[in-house]
Amino acid sequence: DPWSLAQKRWKKRLGLVLGRRRLLRDASFLHVLNEDEGKLLEPLRLGTPMVVVPNGVFAAEVGKRPNPGRFYLRYPQLENSPYILFLSRLHYKKGLDFLAAMFAKVASAIPEVRLVVVGPDGGALADFEGRVRNAGFANRVLVTGPLYGSAKSEALADAACFCLPSRQEGFSMAITEALAIGCPVLITENCHFPEVATAGAGLVVPLSVAELADAASRILRSSALRTRMGQEGLALVRKSYTWERISEYLEAAYRRHFRTR
Repeated sequence: DPWSLAQKRWKKRLGLVLGRRRLLRDASFLHVLNEDEGKLLEPLRLGTPMVVVPNGVFAAEVGKRPNPGRFYLRYPQLENSPYILFLSRLHYKKGLDFLAAMFAKVASAIPEVRLVVVGPDGGALADFEGRVRNAGFANRVLVTGPLYGSAKSEALADAACFCLPSRQEGFSMAITEALAIGCPVLITENCHFPEVATAGAGLVVPLSVAELADAASRILRSSALRTRMGQEGLALVRKSYTWERISEYLEAAYRRHFRTR
């Protein structure tokens, strides 16, 4: 990915020269997580076959929603207001600066909306908190730290939408988990998950504050749209993103490519 290669650029170039290129070139095949990842490898001209096999969730977890309202009980300061949920590592790559600016726009237009930020600090928390404070909306933002298990599921189940405004993703498990619980998703094109938009399970937009704010407002203002997106997300995960289905894809790839070596 261009964004990833730009980080510690010379170290990565040196790694390719010292053996990583040969390792990739001599593989039976390359397991990539999405179509975009395969296209991004093309400039290396490796000549190695590529197989797209995503990550997933267990079939038993799909649609397994906690009873509604449990997250609001955990955090009564939300006052049952609709909220946008960010659930990921709090790192520059995840676009928290875009999240803060987007929420300032949405909060100005929709007075009751809140923002809930869940995840461990990866170095971007202080900057994010400064941005929402300077925008005057800190009292409508809840930062919980990391949540796991039932607490994470409850956060997804009660959210009006899940938002991940990333600069770069390989394959986001957080997006898949949101879809699997029936939560509408709003993500950037940089997340490399176009199937979300194709299936009608959410909105995929460029990395732009205006585009993110418009999309979030559209989701927040229509309960019918949120319901439809949630249903389509469940259908998408059941069809393509359970570990049971993914194991079939991967086994077929191993049999096909190892037989021809």
